[in-house]
Amino acid sequence: MAFCADPTNPSDHLLIAGVDEAGRGPWAGPVMAAAVILDPKHPIAGLADSKTLSENKREALAPLIKSHALSWAIAAASVEEIDRLNILQATLLAMQRAIAGLHRQPDQALIDGNRCPPLNIPAQAIIKGDSKIAAISAASILAKVARDHLMHEYHQQYPNFAFHQHKGYGTKQHLAELQTFGVLPIHRRSFKPVAVQLGNKRLVPEC
Repeated sequence: MAFCADPTNPSDHLLIAGVDEAGRGPWAGPVMAAAVILDPKHPIAGLADSKTLSENKREALAPLIKSHALSWAIAAASVEEIDRLNILQATLLAMQRAIAGLHRQPDQALIDGNRCPPLNIPAQAIIKGDSKIAAISAASILAKVARDHLMHEYHQQYPNFAFHQHKGYGTKQHLAELQTFGVLPIHRRSFKPVAVQLGNKRLVPEC
């Protein structure tokens, strides 16, 4: 496989898809991934690692990314797939689905992290790529915003759980809710706090 000599400055004639995920760590909900092919003729100011941006900034950038990108797609791996495969493999599956969902076939994929999903195009994993590569930053924003919207929907469905606040992550509040109200269908049973609540001592590895 051939890669750009400098992935931070890929050749203009190549279609480069940036790929990132959101939601590897939470105890509940799917893991989501996004793939974005940016248009070099329409740069988007303010792109950065989604974790460094405020919620309002992410919400403002997401529609700009969708309107200016040459192609974008968001995909997920379900709670059931996380429990069956483990979170790492489910994350790679969500990334694979996001790339497959692009309506334009990229020449290369630049993946945030240190692992690439199985693909039929050249791919390169870039550690902290969401802070180095604009297309990966855009993907991180879309994945994060999409997952946050889903967690707000979960709060409406399960009002005893403050998913709109903790987003399913392992906070003290979430643990107290889990202990008080029990395990929901959207909880990841392979994650230790949920498995303990279920009395399951034979745990599937988290990664």
